[in-house]
Amino acid sequence: MTDSAEITKQAKSNLAFALQILPKERRDGMVTFYAFCRVVDDLADDPDRPIDEREESLKAWKKGLEEGFLNPVPLQQEVVDLMARYSIPVHLLTAIIDGCLMDLRPQRFGTWEDLSQYTYKVACAVGLASLKVFGATDPASERYAVALGHALQLTNILRDVGEDLSNGVRIYLPLADMARFQYTERDLIGRVYDGRFMALMAFEAERTEAYYREAIELMPKSDAKALVPAEIMRSIYQTLLEKMKRDHFKVFHQRYRLSKARKMGIFSKHLLRLGSAA
Repeated sequence: MTDSAEITKQAKSNLAFALQILPKERRDGMVTFYAFCRVVDDLADDPDRPIDEREESLKAWKKGLEEGFLNPVPLQQEVVDLMARYSIPVHLLTAIIDGCLMDLRPQRFGTWEDLSQYTYKVACAVGLASLKVFGATDPASERYAVALGHALQLTNILRDVGEDLSNGVRIYLPLADMARFQYTERDLIGRVYDGRFMALMAFEAERTEAYYREAIELMPKSDAKALVPAEIMRSIYQTLLEKMKRDHFKVFHQRYRLSKARKMGIFSKHLLRLGSAA
């Protein structure tokens, strides 16, 4: 088993689940790409390594991608080969690393416009690179990937509010949105769960839903087959968002998940659609 395959197997993520529908060559390519994303994300979050050391490792990855690795480890060589095979622009992978570098030190985002620059790097760039491996060719698919990337990352942010507080007091909710509902940073750190918090989260959910709708509207029919894995991801995360909404966002004390059976149902639905369209 390659390094990337082992990393992906260990992760048990929703993306790894969605990739099962791809032809083997493209699935192998996405396994490599997912492993890259997982490794750089884990580098940023590793609590057992000093921040300066993590930053140095991430910058070494970035320099290697831009200038070439002197002595690449197996995964680095796999990523270089992947970029060449599918013509993935290097700036997309370095954008992902830049997003991980932003996570090294807790920061605050004043507005959605500020936060969107972060979500573009850690999610939209992932989607844009994935298009190459999926085999999507319609230019409209790029706009789809950007809208979906924002939606997926916002869903993650809403789900992980409590976990992010525990992990270095990270706050991704825009401060301007918090002020709109008179909910303070101190309230959030104190995990104050009241009407203000629920209204804030509902507001963020509305923004997220708007991006899901935009992605659906933008998806070109010519790339429908290539984008099935992305659509599986959309369905899983949109269902997760609906689950949080119904439960009034009790994110301080639980992590919302979908059961494997629920995800299999979503997978099967898209598989049937793929078969009927063939």
